[in-house]
This record gives sequence, C-alpha cells and structure tokens, in this order.
Amino acid sequence: MRQQRWFPIAALAIGLFAINAVARLVTRFAFDDNDAAETRTTVIMFALIGVVLAVYAFRASHRRRPSEWLVPDWALGVAGAMVLTLLVGPFVSGEQPFASGSDHFFAQIALYAAFAGGGTLVGYWVSVALGHDYRSRSLKAYGEMRQAKPRKIVRR
Repeated sequence: MRQQRWFPIAALAIGLFAINAVARLVTRFAFDDNDAAETRTTVIMFALIGVVLAVYAFRASHRRRPSEWLVPDWALGVAGAMVLTLLVGPFVSGEQPFASGSDHFFAQIALYAAFAGGGTLVGYWVSVALGHDYRSRSLKAYGEMRQAKPRKIVRR
C-alpha cells in the first residue's frame, strides 16, 4: 500500500489534520472560554505544522528533485489538510465551519499557507545549506566523476 501514488499525499494530509484535531480537542476540554490559552494553542499548532513540513521537505529533498515532491505530494497533501482543517476541524471543537465569520475563515487559510510555506522553505534551505539536497549531491557526484577520469592528451 505504501507504494501507491496517493499514499504519501494522504498520509501528509491526515497527519497535518491530526495535529489540528488534537489542538482543537486540547482547546475544547482544557481551555474552554480562555482566549489567551486558545491563542497559544493555535500558535503552537501552526508552529508544529511548520516543523512537520520542514522535516518533510528536508527528507524529501534528499531523494528527489523539488519538482517531483513539491508540486504533487506537498501541494496536494497540504491542500487536503487545509480543507479538512477548515471544513471538518470546527466540528471537532463543537462549532460550525463559518460560525466565526468569513474573516476568521480566510485568516485561517492565510495562517495555514504561511506556516506551511515557511516550514517547507526552512526545511529545504537547511537541506541545501548542509549540501544534502538532490542538486548538491548530483553536483558532488559529477565533480568526483570528472576528477576520477584521466585527462585526455591531445597530440598534434
């Protein structure tokens, strides 16, 4: 089942939604009617989503080019998690998706996109800085191959 094309996308979406669901449940049962604690829990949730995506980008950039993992896997997984978070998540905390108004709904989209994009960029940049990304490893292998070949002598 792990070899299926949809598995990494679904696993990423479900994992990110699980982070949101746990944060909503903690907020609902532990910090009911405490706005400061709810805000802290939300910030921690978004930071954890950013960290998870940073680790995902770091690991995915080792094996494949960004065009192979960023567009299909990352974009669809994050979009699926965002849709689940926005439309199913409020039911976990006992609310309706549009109960807080459209400004709250679009603010969640902006925050989710910002933390997801920021976490992914940080993970990819760390991979590039350490020289573990696909391109750096390819260039290193090319350089070693070029140095291993003896120079051709040109006779005239």
